[in-house]
Amino acid sequence: MIEAGSLSASVDGAILIGAVLLEAIALYGVYGVVEDVFGQRVVNQLRTT
Repeated sequence: MIEAGSLSASVDGAILIGAVLLEAIALYGVYGVVEDVFGQRVVNQLRTT
């Protein structure tokens, strides 16, 4: 494991930004798949209610 004190502030910041970006990409992909699978069913259910 990399110790937090061993990296410079700019490298530490770049790693944090990269981690947040990867998380956002993963969540965006998962939300897209969920919308493709359940989206039309939810819309139809809301329209009939």
